[in-house]
Amino acid sequence: MESEVKFSSCRGVSFEIKPRADPFAITAPERAPEMTNYGSKRFWLPWSHGGSSMVALSSLIQPSTSKDSSHYCDLDLDDDYDEQSDIVLETLERGSYVEPEKHPERKQAEADAEASRLSRLSVILLDQGLFTVYKRLFIICLTLNVVALILAVTGHFPYARNRAAIFSITNIFALTLCRSEAFLRVAFWLAVELLGHSWVPLFVKTATTSLLQSLGGIHSGCGVSSLAWLVYALVLTLNDRDNTSPEIIGVALAILALIALSSLAAFPLVRHLHHNVFERTHRFAGWSALGLLWGFVILTVAYDPRTKSYKSYGLGSRLVRRQEFWFTVGIMVLIIIPWVTVRRVPVKVSSPSGHASIIKFQGGVKAGILGRISPSPLSEWHAFGIISDGKDEHIMLAGAVGDFTKSLVTDPPTHLWVRQVHLAGLPYLANMFNRVLLVATGSGICVFLSFLLQPCRASICLLWVANNVEQNFSKEIKEMVSCHSSDRVIVHDTAVHGRPNVAEMSVGMVKKWGAEVVIVTSNPKGSRDVVNACKSKGIAAFGPIWDS
Repeated sequence: MESEVKFSSCRGVSFEIKPRADPFAITAPERAPEMTNYGSKRFWLPWSHGGSSMVALSSLIQPSTSKDSSHYCDLDLDDDYDEQSDIVLETLERGSYVEPEKHPERKQAEADAEASRLSRLSVILLDQGLFTVYKRLFIICLTLNVVALILAVTGHFPYARNRAAIFSITNIFALTLCRSEAFLRVAFWLAVELLGHSWVPLFVKTATTSLLQSLGGIHSGCGVSSLAWLVYALVLTLNDRDNTSPEIIGVALAILALIALSSLAAFPLVRHLHHNVFERTHRFAGWSALGLLWGFVILTVAYDPRTKSYKSYGLGSRLVRRQEFWFTVGIMVLIIIPWVTVRRVPVKVSSPSGHASIIKFQGGVKAGILGRISPSPLSEWHAFGIISDGKDEHIMLAGAVGDFTKSLVTDPPTHLWVRQVHLAGLPYLANMFNRVLLVATGSGICVFLSFLLQPCRASICLLWVANNVEQNFSKEIKEMVSCHSSDRVIVHDTAVHGRPNVAEMSVGMVKKWGAEVVIVTSNPKGSRDVVNACKSKGIAAFGPIWDS
């Protein structure tokens, strides 16, 4: 019986998949009972698909026991979930589970399944291919910076050699821009407004979608590049330490340490196993680095190497003439914007079952938009798809998996913190196309339902695969999808019809509907299978990617 909590990520947000056996979930080997007090203790890297070469990392890395909420890409597609699963999970939490005797046929089935299982991380990082758009953007960004750095070192780029620090600051500005929710909202809106016309070639729309979905590659590439430029600037400063001050060197070293710490926390293996550690380190190290960056800029402008002293007279006029000042202002503005929109708002929380909660907020939201909520804004944020008719209210559906989402069921809050700047993600780009097939499994339906409840620029066909729709997702959500024709909305309840081949169903629906593009929300393997099946038939398809 599987008992691990699995993590993944979409648009930089960590989410869990319920610990159940389903056709799309990729699970790790069972852990021993004595290890159950610590969450998932063993992480497998299957370097060969035959499963004969596996490396156990349990002695090297202990996963974080902190839990994150379900994301809009969660999968809830299990047909074989029964009372025994509940007993196993409860006893695992107490650390006293003794596995009951299994039927011989079940043992054999599990042994066969275990031989072909891959870790979620390997699916996210290895099975997406070596030449994804994300990786290409990372390589391009890094290559451009490395070439410029080599030219500076060899004396063929005097400006970069004399202003190495500004190249580091520029990279920090670029990586912040790629993660700014306000900037991305504008960028996605412009893409839809400029390219959302029938006369725009399909390849232009799909290329733009790939680019916007993969901006994380630029974010990562600029992060590594900023480290390289800052190291180079420090080397030059130390070689010419007579013309600088110890304070400037000390601040620069502190900035370097914080950026390095933030980069290490974002390393895929660390981020996958310790997502809360990554999120908080990234946030607080970034804020600290920004504060020190202001100190660095002010000190360097105020310092006079001739008198070896700081001059405050005319400092303001000197600052506004420096590029470093304006890039730092830009970084600060991009970071502050989401936080000035944080509000504590009233909510209504109901639970159709013990497995999920429905959170209702005031105010309508456009189709394809995601939102973040938090019980404590400085410590954690959780992203969910939004269901809205665009008028009076909007809804989030949260699977009861992590500590926060379980508390929504057991102790419903009356208020939650929200960011009023909502995210525009991959689903929002459906507005750019003419005919779109939306494929969702489990709670992935959330971000797509708005397309059925309000006018949309594209003609939409929806395929939803879920288990016990009314019981797990409420009668209200069932009615939302039931009021549309069966040609436009196909609901496959696995409790009634059994497990389908979602990839084959998606290809069949594309041919029947005549869709230009497929957008899928599932777990990483489920999304990959649908995307690969469509692409093998020459159909453009997109699903959430690692760090998208």
